[in-house]
Amino acid sequence: MTAVSQRPKEPTALFVVKGVEPSLVDRGLSRLLEELASQGEPALPGEEVASGAAVSVAVEEHRVPAQTNNDDGVLGTVLDAIFTPPFLADRRIVVVRDAENLDAAQAGRLASRLGEPITPNVLVLALVGKALPASLAKVIKAHGREIETSPGGKKGQWLSEQLQLAPVHLEPAARQLLERHLGEDVSRLHSLLDVLSAAYGEGARVGTAELEPFLGEEGGAPPWDLTDALDKGEVSAAVEVAHRMLASRHPFQLLSTLHRHYGAMLRLDGSGVTDPAAAASLLKMSPFPAQKVLAQARRLGPERVARAISLIADADLDLRGVVDWPDSLVIDVLVARLAQLGRNRPTAQAGAGRRTQ
Repeated sequence: MTAVSQRPKEPTALFVVKGVEPSLVDRGLSRLLEELASQGEPALPGEEVASGAAVSVAVEEHRVPAQTNNDDGVLGTVLDAIFTPPFLADRRIVVVRDAENLDAAQAGRLASRLGEPITPNVLVLALVGKALPASLAKVIKAHGREIETSPGGKKGQWLSEQLQLAPVHLEPAARQLLERHLGEDVSRLHSLLDVLSAAYGEGARVGTAELEPFLGEEGGAPPWDLTDALDKGEVSAAVEVAHRMLASRHPFQLLSTLHRHYGAMLRLDGSGVTDPAAAASLLKMSPFPAQKVLAQARRLGPERVARAISLIADADLDLRGVVDWPDSLVIDVLVARLAQLGRNRPTAQAGAGRRTQ
């Protein structure tokens, strides 16, 4: 888990666990509940708990149904729970799952009450795939703690953080193999670590030989792995990544990724843009990827960018039946030719004409 907002000076009583993958949100929620219920948890205001003593906790869970009407039954129950002193426990933890289903009115009503003290109780909102309404998000940011369970664009950093807390210790080569094999299918990580722990024992050192029998099928690859390989002119790597992407994507989806990548370079051609900030503004993307697109557009030059667009257009027609090839072969040929364009020394004659059957 990676906290994306600073823990307030006062003990935290409001938490949000969020992400795009339900299994990772569930994992993050479980770890948070363990943290809140662990021995030595700092006492919240109003508690008579000695430092280092165990805290007795009552966990109460609710789910927010998909909104079909304005029934506030669930919200009323949640409010009653967080503002009622715990019974036969030191603390009540109120967990609200599917909090992404809260509508603006419900979120506003909840936000308006969260300015009141709720300690020693704790409120935990768990949501998948969507952001909280602005009124509630503002309160959480000011008084609570957000826990983001998705790796986002920092998959390597996220994976390192998870492996530091893993029940087994992976050797460097095994870590690299695991990251490469999982690709973007990071939801499999924790179940795989649990299997390794059961097989070799908690705290065991795991190398590539011990890891390989448990890897299963390769996960899909994120689109930037493909575009990075193409930009570097790495033909074999680009084809391998394309194969992994096709395991979870339709060929036209992959084609769309390539068109966006080279289409962005085409938009920069002749625009007069020379710095990443201006490129980001023109392309409507964040500065880091915009800087990469700008640098690659300069390196390729107008002719090779135009050639890339032409190759993608040809592949689009080929996928629609112009040539009698399997879709995977059409993608292989396209990716290989685009990677050739990415090399420092362009091959002017490579694939210059239309393919024939």
